[in-house]
Amino acid sequence: MSKRENDTNKLKDLIPQMLQENKLKKGMDQIHVKEAWVEVMGQGVANYTESVILKNHTVFVKLSSAALREELQYGQDKIVKMMDTALAHVSVRSIKLM
Repeated sequence: MSKRENDTNKLKDLIPQMLQENKLKKGMDQIHVKEAWVEVMGQGVANYTESVILKNHTVFVKLSSAALREELQYGQDKIVKMMDTALAHVSVRSIKLM
């Protein structure tokens, strides 16, 4: 029988390393942005959301309702702050509503 190495690592230390080595961080950030959008805006807005994409610290949100898009334009600064708070590891500087 072979002996096990006693070199133990914590899972929470290994996961970020694995994500970086396999170049999966951007994909995970996209998932976190979509989840944060639903959390911050609620299910009512999420029902009218077609896509949420993070690119260069900007969140692009495609909405199916023009009226909702216009209303959200007024609170854009507040939405940026809430999204930035919800995404602790990703910096959000602006939101583009389409």
